[in-house]
Amino acid sequence: MFLAMKELMHSKMKFLMIIIIFVLIAWLVFILSGLGNGLSTLAASTFKTMKSDYVVFEEGSQSSMSKSLLSDQLVAEVEQLPNVDAAAPMGTTMSTALKEKSTKNEDKLDIAIIGINPGSFLEPHIVEGESLSSKNPTGVVVNSTMKDEGYNLGDTFQLDGTTESLTIIGFVENQTYNHVASVFTPMTEWRKIAFAAPGSDKGIAGPVNAIMLQGKDIDPTVINSKLSSTDTVTRAAAVQGMPGYKEENGTILMMLAFLLAISAFVLGVFFYVITMQKTNQFGIMKAIGASNRFLGKAIITQVFVLSLTSIVVGILLTYGTAAIMPKGMPFKLETSLVVTYSVILLIIAMLSSLVSVRSITKVDPLKALGRVE
Repeated sequence: MFLAMKELMHSKMKFLMIIIIFVLIAWLVFILSGLGNGLSTLAASTFKTMKSDYVVFEEGSQSSMSKSLLSDQLVAEVEQLPNVDAAAPMGTTMSTALKEKSTKNEDKLDIAIIGINPGSFLEPHIVEGESLSSKNPTGVVVNSTMKDEGYNLGDTFQLDGTTESLTIIGFVENQTYNHVASVFTPMTEWRKIAFAAPGSDKGIAGPVNAIMLQGKDIDPTVINSKLSSTDTVTRAAAVQGMPGYKEENGTILMMLAFLLAISAFVLGVFFYVITMQKTNQFGIMKAIGASNRFLGKAIITQVFVLSLTSIVVGILLTYGTAAIMPKGMPFKLETSLVVTYSVILLIIAMLSSLVSVRSITKVDPLKALGRVE
């Protein structure tokens, strides 16, 4: 430790350059992870925050809400099955909100209409206003981001291309679906919107897209065997089934994987070159009795200090960047992500240093001193 710190203080500029490069790498990793998590949240926060454990889809729908159509009569049946604590229907459809008495295209806002039964476990926590009510089918609860678009409590908006109008009676937070604000409406009103075209409900009584289940020990195979033409999956699998979700997250993860691989190579080369520059020093130290273990520990300690310092600075820069990012930017940096990628970067740096440690063991003191050709 003493030797490592002594050299760091002596060659400040050389090690400062390494720290700057490592900081930039760490900064980029954290920024990408935050953007990836932000996009993931924007795409499926409504699904992710719902208090459900499993989802029942139509067989062959590939766990996609848009491809599934079931009857709400199945809700009563599935509630009687083993380990099912509660069941609630759900429907989704995409639409466009148009401010009342406005015909301008710039006043249009894409929204996701989520149909649920008022009072069910699917209803999100209200932060302002009141919750859904069957007595007021056109009263809706919307995500708070709609406030930024000029929508306030009590406002009425029309669904573009239809005669349906909805009134905002409450606001919720962190509720988005397919990258747009979620608008929660009673199931009866959702059916009027989703199946406005004659025959679009395929003649199904009480059509819904899926049935959400609560219960920790539910066996999907039992549900599927008891309910014909159904496919039961975990909520996580249902999230993966959302259009474009898997591909979007896969792209971000691939970018992060390449960045980490490149980071390992760049850091390994830097540490190796610096070690090779000190071959003669290591040879002299070996000649006066320093062991490979002692020199190896000095290198590893040095890399650890450099890496930890760089990661901490990278984290501070990332949080600073997040603070000045535009409000609409899909950026969400969670503590668990920061810790995970910090550990990964630290492990990469430590593994990269092992190449340098291995080269130290091969240093011949006599050759380093110039006594042997």
